[in-house]
Amino acid sequence: MGSSRRITVALVGLVVLVLAGWFVRDVTSGDDTAAVPGADSGLPVRALSDLPDEADGTWRLIERGGPYPHEQDGATFGNRERLLPTEKTGYYHEYTVETPGSDDRGQRRMVTGSDGELYYTEDHYTSFVVVDPQR
Repeated sequence: MGSSRRITVALVGLVVLVLAGWFVRDVTSGDDTAAVPGADSGLPVRALSDLPDEADGTWRLIERGGPYPHEQDGATFGNRERLLPTEKTGYYHEYTVETPGSDDRGQRRMVTGSDGELYYTEDHYTSFVVVDPQR
């Protein structure tokens, strides 16, 4: 093999190693939302700290198991809108996120999934985001 061919092979190998290093670095140190339950749903992922303060209060109640301010809290969520991944009946449960100034339950809800998913809607099930409670 001639010296120019060896240099070319070495340069190509070096480029492949550098590109592979960038790829591995991006995958391992990039956005860690893939570890958030429900992130694979295709819905946007938002930090709990980015939601209204009342969402944090609702999440704390859910973690404690209540007591809840509304009798509907903890009820099965039917996912009739089909915006969340399809699961068997009873998989999802809904909880009220208080809306200051509202004279009823308002439109904001959290929905939990049996595998640890946490979803939030601010428009009464017209849209959802996956919630990362660790952020």
